[in-house]
Amino acid sequence: MITADKHTANDSLPVGKVILAGAGPGDPELITLKTMRYLRQADVVLTDRLVSEQILIRYANPQAEIIYVGKQCRRGASTPQSSINDLLVFHASRGKLVVRLKGGDASVFSNILDELQVLVEENIPYEIVPGVTAALGAAAYAGIPLTARGFSKAVRFVTYYKSDIVSETYWKELAQTDDTLVFYMSAETLGDAVRHLLDNQISPDKKLALIAQATTPLQHVQVSGLAEYLQDSAGKQYISPSIVIIGKVVALHEHFAWLSNSEVREEYFKPVEGRAALPKDISALADI
Repeated sequence: MITADKHTANDSLPVGKVILAGAGPGDPELITLKTMRYLRQADVVLTDRLVSEQILIRYANPQAEIIYVGKQCRRGASTPQSSINDLLVFHASRGKLVVRLKGGDASVFSNILDELQVLVEENIPYEIVPGVTAALGAAAYAGIPLTARGFSKAVRFVTYYKSDIVSETYWKELAQTDDTLVFYMSAETLGDAVRHLLDNQISPDKKLALIAQATTPLQHVQVSGLAEYLQDSAGKQYISPSIVIIGKVVALHEHFAWLSNSEVREEYFKPVEGRAALPKDISALADI
């Protein structure tokens, strides 16, 4: 990671500011007014893959430098977190307003901690602007109220992107709770997750909804029982991003779904094509 001396208001290169902002789950109209305002003022925008291109087209300052720093599972072209940190420091240390645009909410299952740490270390001012997280967007656009009265009193956001991050004790708790479960970044491991829940006697009246590309024109919702999912769909590939909701509330989708499934099977969000290039003079920060 690059480092730079701290600047004061009298330095020739005053410190700028970084805005860590959530762009929402896909629909460009779900962006907040505050994030929109900062995009219109931005000198530089560092954007994730799961940010609608329409947000940049409609709301970003036309003179802003747009830098794509997306990550995608198993794609070597993904931009390393260390490079993203360096870009934040590099541009903010030159007095620029930098918007770090993240899909969904800025703080939910993101790498915001790494970015906050480097900004604090470099004494760079920042703000965190919340966004609509994928769980809430997906549930709303699928007609599934996550804590519907009589169905659930709480909701849990969980991730299961690899097999060693959820203990057997916690699987038992997840299977026995009446809370609605929402799994992020778990479509590829969903068969294993369902097996754990069934092995721990999850109630048979709970259903599973897999919502691919939620809130976009290509949204597709698949609802099934958990045992049925294992029999018919385990191992199936789903278009990223996909959110999984498990609980009694999923049964409400049949009654309250208001958006038809897309019949088109293509990616709304562009795949990662390459790592973000670092400026040639980025190493000069250490000499400032």
